[in-house]
Amino acid sequence: MSLFAKKPIDVLLEEAKGSGENSLKRTLGSWGLVALGIGAIIGAGLFVRTAAAASQNAGPSVTIGFLIAAVGCALAGLCYAELSSSIPISGSAYTYTYATMGELLAWIIGWDLVLEYAVGAATVGIAWSEYLNNLLVEVFNTSPIPYEWCHSPFQVSTEGVRGILNIPALGIVTAISLLLIRGIQESAFVNNLIVIVKVAIVILVIAFGWSFINPAYHDPYIPAPQKYIDHQGVSHNFGGFLGILGAAGTVFFAFIGFDAVSTAAQETKNPKKAMPFGILGSLVVCTVLYILFAHVLTGLAPLEFFRDPNKGGEASVVAAIQEAMPSYGWLSKSITVAILAGFSSVILVMLLGQSRVFFSMSRDGLLPKVFAEVHPKFKTPYKGNLVILILVAIFAAFIPGDVVGHMTSIGTLFAFMLVCAAVIILRKKEPNLPRQFKTPWVPVLPVLGILSCGLMIFGLGWENWARLGGWLALGFIIYFFYSKKHSKLNNPDK
Repeated sequence: MSLFAKKPIDVLLEEAKGSGENSLKRTLGSWGLVALGIGAIIGAGLFVRTAAAASQNAGPSVTIGFLIAAVGCALAGLCYAELSSSIPISGSAYTYTYATMGELLAWIIGWDLVLEYAVGAATVGIAWSEYLNNLLVEVFNTSPIPYEWCHSPFQVSTEGVRGILNIPALGIVTAISLLLIRGIQESAFVNNLIVIVKVAIVILVIAFGWSFINPAYHDPYIPAPQKYIDHQGVSHNFGGFLGILGAAGTVFFAFIGFDAVSTAAQETKNPKKAMPFGILGSLVVCTVLYILFAHVLTGLAPLEFFRDPNKGGEASVVAAIQEAMPSYGWLSKSITVAILAGFSSVILVMLLGQSRVFFSMSRDGLLPKVFAEVHPKFKTPYKGNLVILILVAIFAAFIPGDVVGHMTSIGTLFAFMLVCAAVIILRKKEPNLPRQFKTPWVPVLPVLGILSCGLMIFGLGWENWARLGGWLALGFIIYFFYSKKHSKLNNPDK
């Protein structure tokens, strides 16, 4: 048995044809994939992490952080586009790694993708909970949910109240999981409606907020380097190059989702053409909106506003609009509703991506077969969705949003590095493989992608490196005690 046995390309292409009892239903087109990508991308990263990166790392130069993150994502996106058009099958980076670098690295990346999709869904569920309270107070004029029932036990309010359980985050994750079990077509329809609403709201904030920008809040645009200690006692690199780099690593979470498009390859009508269009199209649209939105947001209120946990912490976008644009009460109320809907679509695509990665890993024998069992009527991996629901619910209910947000970012960056490497390896090993889309300037662009993602990992700090190391160590234990013994590639007689 080899730890680096590769899954043959011809086997992957045969699986991509999608025949048999445990096959997925092809219903998505090119624009459906773009909408799916935008649905995953625009959410907690934009509406929550932007203010966090501005207050903790870069001030108004958070826009440069967005630009750096976008470059890293674009380089990885080109690699994803080539691989998804060449190997149009569920599993995303896991599948590409299995075909190019072997089983052990495929397991590592599959386990690592849990940080991106499952933990990412939990992060957005926590942000959804935060904005729900704003909706109850500002729109419905009712009392907010008590602090202890909408925060993790590791969080304490400024009044000294400790959280117990995040019930709203638990509830939204459960509801979205049940929708996904119902079917990909129904889920995509709901996602398309939400995308229209939240993109419209982002454009309205940019259009109306631009005239309210105070140039003084953008001076200096790049603050001088210093150490900033937040209200929780955590130290951050603020200002200068390291501050911008830290901001890039933080707002990188805002771009997570475009790669989730590649996990729906087996549910796409013409994946070889549609996948590159969906991946790169959604990335371009969101990058433009992000930079403009961040520029407006940091111009609406001073830095101290975003550092105040009672103002700029939870629901910071709504608070900034109320502070700078008091006559636009309708906009702050509309954005609260749109943000809640937008977060829901992000959770939907994250959970979709996670279930499809586990679907592929289970079919290869690296996870129990329950994750590959497809519902006889809905043609979705329903049992896998239920198991993932439990995993995500635990994170959403009990872990603070900042912790899971950074875990998601570092896990995704690591996955992107391996995808960039996979393009280089596959060009060498399989030069004649039909490629509907080709990444230009190989190996230069993939190497730049690896370096830019590695730079953002460096900017996230040693605490997050340690968390990634601990997570991978747990993954190795599972692999050597279960996956290696049940691998279909290494144990063909089983």
